[in-house]
Amino acid sequence: PINSLPGPAPGPGPGTTMAAPVPDVCPVRDAASASSAGPWSLRHLHLDLRVSFAAAGAGRLQGRARLELRCERDGAGAELRLDAHPALAVSRAALLPPPGGPGDAAGQELPVESRPFASYGSALHIALPQAPRAGQLLTLLIDYEAGEGPGVCWLSPEQTAGKQKPYMYTQGQAVLNRSFFPCFDTPSVKFTYSATVKVPEGFTAVMSAMTWEKQKDNTFVFKMSQPIPSYLIALVVGDIVSADVGPRSRVWAEPCLIEAAKKEYDGVIEEFLVVGEKLFGPYVWGRYDILFMPPSFPFGGMENPCLTFVTPCLLAGDRSLVDVIIHEISHSWFGNLVTNATWGEFWLNEGFTMYAQRRISTEVYGLPYTCLEAATGRALLRQHMDATGEEHPLNKLRVVIEPGVNPDDTYNETPYEKGYCFVSYLAHLVGNQNKFDAFLQAYVNRFKFQSITADDTLGFFLEYFPELKEKGVDSIPGFEFDRWLNTPGWPPYLPDLSPGQQLMRPADELAKLWAADGLNMEAIEAVDITGWRTYQLVYFLDQVLQKSPLPEGNVKRLSKMYPKISKAQNAELQLRWCQIVLKNNMEAEYSKVKDFLHSQGKQKYTLPLYRAMWGGSEATRALAMETFSATAPQLHVNVQNYVKKILGLGGAEA
Repeated sequence: PINSLPGPAPGPGPGTTMAAPVPDVCPVRDAASASSAGPWSLRHLHLDLRVSFAAAGAGRLQGRARLELRCERDGAGAELRLDAHPALAVSRAALLPPPGGPGDAAGQELPVESRPFASYGSALHIALPQAPRAGQLLTLLIDYEAGEGPGVCWLSPEQTAGKQKPYMYTQGQAVLNRSFFPCFDTPSVKFTYSATVKVPEGFTAVMSAMTWEKQKDNTFVFKMSQPIPSYLIALVVGDIVSADVGPRSRVWAEPCLIEAAKKEYDGVIEEFLVVGEKLFGPYVWGRYDILFMPPSFPFGGMENPCLTFVTPCLLAGDRSLVDVIIHEISHSWFGNLVTNATWGEFWLNEGFTMYAQRRISTEVYGLPYTCLEAATGRALLRQHMDATGEEHPLNKLRVVIEPGVNPDDTYNETPYEKGYCFVSYLAHLVGNQNKFDAFLQAYVNRFKFQSITADDTLGFFLEYFPELKEKGVDSIPGFEFDRWLNTPGWPPYLPDLSPGQQLMRPADELAKLWAADGLNMEAIEAVDITGWRTYQLVYFLDQVLQKSPLPEGNVKRLSKMYPKISKAQNAELQLRWCQIVLKNNMEAEYSKVKDFLHSQGKQKYTLPLYRAMWGGSEATRALAMETFSATAPQLHVNVQNYVKKILGLGGAEA
């Protein structure tokens, strides 16, 4: 187990920023890292970067990484291993003299060799002059060049919203940052970082850091004074501008999107942060800014600290998707502050974050609406388990990631929704929401700035509630903690979502009316959907989709009756409407499917539509091929490969 700090200490009041010690912990063995993270800890990383764009394809990133290391134990040996990637070319490694000591300022050159490790990375072996002793501090300098790797994404102008200038961003989670800089690429190691980034004229750089400063020669300087794991370091270089939307928040976007971003998010982020602080303790990251990525960004959001990256699909024009931000804000406590030590226990990040998101949502939007959103999450888990089979080894919370297996390939709904069910079960055992909220706050305070395992979490839960420990709640037949973690399958306990019934019932009844043979227009017109929020409409459309194909002519009438749905700018509604159009062979509206796939490249929206088209008629298959050949260049390479696989063109598993 990880050496945790002694019992909970009272934290400072809301709004104060705590400087954190770099944790003195012995990292858990991580099969996905080639590095010598056990015998060594990283105190601080400084990156000196110079970014240049190419006329086409990948640009170049010239880097110098300075790693301030500490040997944690005797017997570490005279070799240091770091995670790297074949796309990262190291030209020189050197050992710097101690500050103020004698020696060449350029450092003593060290032999360095790159060796194969796994399909997703390589091992950098650096020979030290002699074996260090426990407690010894070393500073290492590594000069390198990167650009082609999977963690560094280069977009051509046509892949951006403005279509004028290229764009570059990095995506670290889970194991991609080893192609951006040499590091201990494991969530079990946390460190502070700083960076200096020189970019071409006409471009701006932003990073997941607490401070941002522009200096002469278009050089930007960043500092992150709280320790974070390598996967949370992120960089964007593009034609981007910002606007304030709260006392500690601004939105960043391409100039053509900034007004829409400001309008959509003005004033709302602070409300969510304040509720989060009330529930889980101080927000320690200083700023909370949001960067709206270009449309080809394949994810909904990435919780990079101080600067969440999100899909521009969240700009629905009517604030109907702002609650997606609540999930990323919740990571400020669960994931970024208390982190899973390995990717096999990803539920510690995502299950707790889903629970936290739904606690904030309950405070802001009420219980019925939150239960409705949770019901759509449960439906996604059901779909996933039906597709893979419940007994699939990925359908347990503690996943064994064998050496050589890419943690990204284990990504699925289970850590999110089954993880949420397990956290809800712990709350159910406590039986009192206020007491469980207090436990979450104590848990964050106990493990902040650390990386932990499920054993740490559950051990602390039983220590915090000794009366539950005495009762043996960890081994109730059928609900054993061990079963939750290590047995695949449907969650043994499901939280009660019945408060959502008051919103689900009218949606269920309306879907039934639309699926009938003879439409009862009087009954349909009696239902007013103008006040329905996103998840109520999503739930209604999911029911319509399940009942599709509807009797001839019904979908056409439905489309005409509810322009709020059939002409929606909201991506969650657009996705469902496109699925309904395809399932009902509504050729008159196939153009909507094409337009939606042209407008964005988010994996969650793109893949289901290609699956639906490919599983449909000759006409929808032709539509799939035509749309893909037109949009492929604007998609992220992973998404391109998944679509190729669906369309039988070769490519990755989808």
